[in-house]
Amino acid sequence: MTAAVMAWALSRLALGQRVVLASVVETAGSVPGKVGARLAMASDEQWSGTVGGAGLEMKVLQRCREHLSTQHHPFGEVIRYGLNKGAKGYQVTPLDSLCGGQVTLAIEVMIPMPHVLLMGGGHCGQAIANTLDALGWHHSVHDTRPEFSAVKMYPSAEQLSSVSVSEFLQTESLESLRRFSDVLLLGHDWAEDEERLLGLLHLYREGKAIPDGHQGPRIGVIGSRSKWQSFEKTCLEQGIGQPILDAIVCPIGLNIGAESPEEIAVAVVAQIMASFKGVDAEAPTWRT
Repeated sequence: MTAAVMAWALSRLALGQRVVLASVVETAGSVPGKVGARLAMASDEQWSGTVGGAGLEMKVLQRCREHLSTQHHPFGEVIRYGLNKGAKGYQVTPLDSLCGGQVTLAIEVMIPMPHVLLMGGGHCGQAIANTLDALGWHHSVHDTRPEFSAVKMYPSAEQLSSVSVSEFLQTESLESLRRFSDVLLLGHDWAEDEERLLGLLHLYREGKAIPDGHQGPRIGVIGSRSKWQSFEKTCLEQGIGQPILDAIVCPIGLNIGAESPEEIAVAVVAQIMASFKGVDAEAPTWRT
């Protein structure tokens, strides 16, 4: 059962879903689930496994839902349940049960590592890929020029594609895009990036979703504010709502004075990390 639950949890992580794993780590007296019993719940609230059933399991499932709805650290807790409505003791949560024992569970939220889709495999894309590799994160690459989406340039990419923008988008849906945490538009041609952006945002509009990293992958566009203003005007003309456009990051990267592709990569990946960890990158990290 443990192997099955863990395999199920890993499969959901591979799809880009957050997973809460609840494990029985200690018991005393009569309890429905023994040490090692586990259940896992994914971000769509589907779940697998058991910690013993009955009222205990209902409470644990509810705690899993609460952890999934929390977007900030810390992720997880250790909680002790007393299986009697009169249970007392230090940090014991009583349950309306007749078992009479106690069970301690460790609840852990597992977050999939970022998987960044680089739409544009030029100098910046390659520098970003190298930085992602150093962090142990994943990346995939799409570039309409085959030489810029080749294994030689991106040996550790999860996926490589050199089809046209329209062909690439025809194979994608909002659901399939959720395997990515972020989509970065880094094209060598502004017209290609505009085509990519429009195609992606039409999927969000149809799915009534926002590219916020939860409903769908975040979207970032390299370039100037004037470039974004032009893109935004075109998107509005094609019926893309302002709330969707407001979620797009352009220009991408923290303002650290980056100039070279390698410096831009640091700025961009740092921005993704801040979003991934739910922290304000502009806030000071020291205490007075």
